[in-house]
Amino acid sequence: MIVSRYLSREVLFTMSAVSAVLLVIIMSGRFIKYLAQAASGALDPGALFMIMGYRMPSFLTLILPLGLFLGILLGYGRLYLESEMTVLSATGMSQQRLLGITLIPATMVALLVAWLSFSLAPQGAALFAQVLNQQDALTEFDTLVPGRFQSLRDGSRVTYTDTLSDDRVELGSVFISEKRLSQDQSKDRGITVLVAEKGHQETHPDGGRFLILKNGYRYDGNPGEADYRAIKYDTYGVLLPKPDVSDDVTDRDAIPTRELLKPGGDKAELQWRISLPLLVFVVTLIAVPLSRANPRQGRFLKLLPAILLYMAYLTILISARGALEKGRLPQSLGLWWVHAIFLVIGLGLMYWEPMRLKRASRRAARELRHA
Repeated sequence: MIVSRYLSREVLFTMSAVSAVLLVIIMSGRFIKYLAQAASGALDPGALFMIMGYRMPSFLTLILPLGLFLGILLGYGRLYLESEMTVLSATGMSQQRLLGITLIPATMVALLVAWLSFSLAPQGAALFAQVLNQQDALTEFDTLVPGRFQSLRDGSRVTYTDTLSDDRVELGSVFISEKRLSQDQSKDRGITVLVAEKGHQETHPDGGRFLILKNGYRYDGNPGEADYRAIKYDTYGVLLPKPDVSDDVTDRDAIPTRELLKPGGDKAELQWRISLPLLVFVVTLIAVPLSRANPRQGRFLKLLPAILLYMAYLTILISARGALEKGRLPQSLGLWWVHAIFLVIGLGLMYWEPMRLKRASRRAARELRHA
């Protein structure tokens, strides 16, 4: 019992440290992406942390199995190098018993991943989609910051205002620069520059939103040429475009699991959610034999091949999911064949070394008898 608690604590502690590092790396990359969208006016800066919170369960469903895999490799690898595993082996600790002990923390992780996969991740995806829909309803002036040039439409439109009222309706000292493209969007026809003393937003009954500019000028022409046209106006209306915000979350990610269990539900998505907890048990079976380390070789010798094996597992699983969604794989075959392949690989790794040692000992015994 003491040995079981010691080994479980070693695995869970290492897994927590590795998972935390992986989560920070992934969340940082995503946060930079959303921050760039907020800086360009495509997202409300106040919604950034909400978005990251909603996306975290989906990240954890993939991070935790990898964290457990690396936790077993690094934790047990250290015990092998410090000869603690040698001592345990001398007291009767076989690979099968070590696997059984390791399955205790692995079951805890699998239950956590199952909860995230079946419940929390779909809820987060649904809330994330709601936030995106709310952001899609915003115009560039809902995210405009006074005193800053804001670029939209991939840089084809630049907007600036010196002052902005608290209700984000009244603007002062407005500047708008926009490229004029042909109807097929393939040819640049110059730029249009609008400057105005002030402006305000109006919403029409059909839902269209316009910026009404007062007392200003419109300039049309091509940079570097002298054929600019200048028009002075008292009132000028500009249609406000909606920002283009996209992400890789699909509608099926937000479907509650109970809906997937009904007849006619998305079986590909259901199998994917079931596959994530199964992934935990299979990678545990693979990691235990791969964690064996020779003190002369070092603890990191098998780390790179092990990570490559895990990435191959996950890549094939994701590819099979895509094929299943597109109908290129039968529903009966599903994703189970991927787990079966790597389950066989794990069993081979588990029993290969003991069988090799047994054959070597038998060969040595025969040689001694012949001698």
